[in-house]
Amino acid sequence: MDPFDSAIRLLGPELRGRCVQLSAEERTRAEEIRLRRGRPPALCIGGKEIPLSAPPVTERDLLQCMELCSGGSAYAVEDELREGFLSAPGGHRLGICGRAVLRGGEVTGFREIASLCLRIARAVPGAADGLIGQMRQGDRVKSTLILSPPGRGKTTLLRDLIRQLSGAGVRIAVADERGEIAGCFRGEAAFPLGPLTDVMTGCPKAEAVWRLLRCMTPRAVALDEITGPADAEAVSQAAFTGVAILATAHAFSPEDVHRRALYRELVVTGVFEQVVFIDEARTPVILPLAEMIS
Repeated sequence: MDPFDSAIRLLGPELRGRCVQLSAEERTRAEEIRLRRGRPPALCIGGKEIPLSAPPVTERDLLQCMELCSGGSAYAVEDELREGFLSAPGGHRLGICGRAVLRGGEVTGFREIASLCLRIARAVPGAADGLIGQMRQGDRVKSTLILSPPGRGKTTLLRDLIRQLSGAGVRIAVADERGEIAGCFRGEAAFPLGPLTDVMTGCPKAEAVWRLLRCMTPRAVALDEITGPADAEAVSQAAFTGVAILATAHAFSPEDVHRRALYRELVVTGVFEQVVFIDEARTPVILPLAEMIS
């Protein structure tokens, strides 16, 4: 099924009917569907929101979307709700914003939902074609850090790298904390990641890296979005066991490697052998390593 058609099946009938009427170009380019109570629904295309000519979103619209994304079982998705998102069928993800429910100082869920962000998941076979030839040195996979601003396709590129390397005989373990790489929903992956790929979801990335190293003996470990010291420490220690690391991180320019000590340290210490930046044309460009560590 087309990714957009798959995503709008997670909306109530009224909203779904309005989205069906969108042009082919809008449907193809849509990255997110934004629902805010009391405001018209909007499409996110190229990082910009485009309001739809539709009635304001109601509480019923929001609750219907959440029910469809959870498969009608709030109990089954309690852990995800605590983190403010839901993994949905088709590999899509629903971000949730509203009043947090606290117990013992920890978020246990949300009530009085104010807005939702339905991120449309798309597999793009061939996205890594321009990079795959630079990923090997003999039989060894080069540890690679992929950088870009949000919305330029970091996860899409990583997903296709995993698929192509796995298809070429590399055993890869994926620390997919939020299920965004494989698009897992109740244990079933929405996206093909190759025949030699093992995926662990629902586990914090840093812990998942260690579990995968101990249990699955991979030649490469992949994870999305290095965000803090725990992630950096895990990939640093894993890299020095001889395992290749494939990872992404947010950066608005190549110079961010210099400005962010977390990233720079990983490059300086040799955890990553190459750094890739996705430019405005969504083309992956390998950055000169000497400039990254100077």
